[in-house]
Amino acid sequence: MGKLNKVLSVTAATAAIGGTVLATVSPASAAARDGKCDSGEFCYYFNSGNAGSISDFTSSVDDYGTEQPSCYDFKGAGNGKGKCIKNNAASVWNRSSKTVRVYYNSNYGGAYQDFKAGAKGNLNSTLKNQNASHQFSPSSRANLSYGLYKASGGRITCGFDGYTSTPGRHEGIDIARGVGSDVRALVAGKVIYVARGRNGSGGLSTISIYNSAANKTVIYLHTAPRSSVSVGDNISRGQVIADEAWRGVSSSSGAHTHVEMRLGRQTHAAKSVGDPHLDNPNPTSFWRSQGYNVR
Repeated sequence: MGKLNKVLSVTAATAAIGGTVLATVSPASAAARDGKCDSGEFCYYFNSGNAGSISDFTSSVDDYGTEQPSCYDFKGAGNGKGKCIKNNAASVWNRSSKTVRVYYNSNYGGAYQDFKAGAKGNLNSTLKNQNASHQFSPSSRANLSYGLYKASGGRITCGFDGYTSTPGRHEGIDIARGVGSDVRALVAGKVIYVARGRNGSGGLSTISIYNSAANKTVIYLHTAPRSSVSVGDNISRGQVIADEAWRGVSSSSGAHTHVEMRLGRQTHAAKSVGDPHLDNPNPTSFWRSQGYNVR
């Protein structure tokens, strides 16, 4: 992504014939990104306590870049000038009229910290020098783990394509809370496939719910489907469809729900273990469109 460059000066042009001025161009008003924290801007500081070089913004940015000359950098005088701002900011001043959310990951993902209009302060310990995107007027989203389990939510145990010790490419997102926890539908749709399975490595279970409006299928693995859930049922968002279990998993200590987004109408999950190819695209944008943070 290219940098947004601020016009620092404007030439006033005049032309005269026979001593008569034919035209005059007035100086343009200041635009964004000059290393000064002006009214209406959201500003990062290199140091804590709103010290050091400044990088100023008037709009959301989903990826700051990591190398010069293409990254967004600190422009103001002081410590940090010229450095890329990704993972280098320590404090902020929100001089805009909107709430601004700073994210740990690019594409508005991961942990975040909100700064209301006029707020000034340090990034928290999670985000200090770990900032990768920011968003003006962020929409209200629930965490994916909360949408799946409600109560106090759950925890992501393996992200999309997130295997660290298992061969293959992980096609979904694994979320755990505890054996027996209610598992809820994250997206409304029609049940097009159910396999009830059994606990243990040889008993994989599946619930496939197709959403025709999005033309996507959300597939849930390893859960114990409720007896009331059958092919042809119309499922509402938030409806309890299963209990957390370990169907297709070798041990109860590994109980979780594998949630997978597939393009179009699909009855089965893509192969993950031992398969070096990804059949599914990264689902983050889909989950965001459904009102969820992937966390």
